[in-house]
Amino acid sequence: MFPETEAHDEGLLDVGDGNRVHYSVAGNPAGKPALYVHGGPGSGVRPSARRVFDPEAYRIVLFDQRGCGRSLPHASDPAADMSVNTTAHLVADMERLREHLGVDRWLLFGGSWGSTLILAYAEAHPERVSEIVIVSVTTTRRSETAWLYEGAGAFFPEAHERFRAGADGAADLVPAYARLMEDPDRSVREKAAADWCAWEDAVLSMEGMGTPYTDRVDDARLAFVRICAHYFAHGAWLEEGALIRDAHRLAGIPGVLIHGRQDMGGPLTTAWELARAWPDAELHVIEHAGHLGNKETRALILSALARFAEK
Repeated sequence: MFPETEAHDEGLLDVGDGNRVHYSVAGNPAGKPALYVHGGPGSGVRPSARRVFDPEAYRIVLFDQRGCGRSLPHASDPAADMSVNTTAHLVADMERLREHLGVDRWLLFGGSWGSTLILAYAEAHPERVSEIVIVSVTTTRRSETAWLYEGAGAFFPEAHERFRAGADGAADLVPAYARLMEDPDRSVREKAAADWCAWEDAVLSMEGMGTPYTDRVDDARLAFVRICAHYFAHGAWLEEGALIRDAHRLAGIPGVLIHGRQDMGGPLTTAWELARAWPDAELHVIEHAGHLGNKETRALILSALARFAEK
């Protein structure tokens, strides 16, 4: 990948509802605008995300979605109002950021939850999107969430038993964890966050990448789990299947979809269905990759971004 680059512009953008979204811009100020959309929801962005972009070719924009990273207020604070943290709010934030930076059209790149947000934004504002690159495709359908937090338990029954126990055996696990993450007692929230992250790591355990979710600490972990449970308990406020149904709105936007066949967190079905509904997208299936990808995944990302940089 490309060397680390420093931001030459950054700030907190007031997006309303008492929220300020942190953003940064690096690379070539006159280059092709590109927005990196992080996953989670609630993961926040790392500066290393810039390393897939050629800093000579791209004007690289990163931002932390509401409630996480360096955006304010932070969702680890129980006083942070989650009613104004929805998919529609994030789409509006992206559009406000585009206008603030004076960007006409930009390339969108991201993965996992980031792919859901990319699709929601692009289908709402197709005229503002030049190309799309997505890895580990999700659309946050309720069926996808049910697989991740229920169905995958068939492969990891011992870990799923612990995950269910963390919600006191509730029948509907995600809403139960969402309620726990609103408990006024921080120790209750910390335990729920730890149990949630342990399950996320169990699902990805065959990828040999350690424990990326459990490795989140303190407020970052609390914000991540609170936001995840909040979004997934509400189906991301999207009509079931709407993002694939409305993929025709992406007509004319070149897309590259990259997905690991061994992705236990998000099976290949979603990427396959999206590719069939979006004629301008090409799907690359990585036989021996999972949700976190591998060297072949990174090579395909770099290749796609290099190709689109020339346009």
